Amino acid sequence: MDIKLDPARKQRVAAHLQKFFSNEFDEKLSDFRAAEVVDMMLRTLGPAIYNQGVQDARAHLQVKLDDLEGEVYADGDV
Repeated sequence: MDIKLDPARKQRVAAHLQKFFSNEFDEKLSDFRAAEVVDMMLRTLGPAIYNQGVQDARAHLQVKLDDLEGEVYADGDV
């Protein structure tokens, strides 16, 4: 799976990364280097984070589905 960010979001993430490297490591990242690090993180971390999000959403929906009968059950006995 190839995870892509829209250009504006990728630019914001790269700018945040540049600020982080400057503040924490006293190292200046060029725009190119920051964009490359973002791409590398998307390739290596993206699938695991995506899969975890899917699992979390599935678990949340399963809880809602398990409770569905109790929420919408109509007693047919009069």
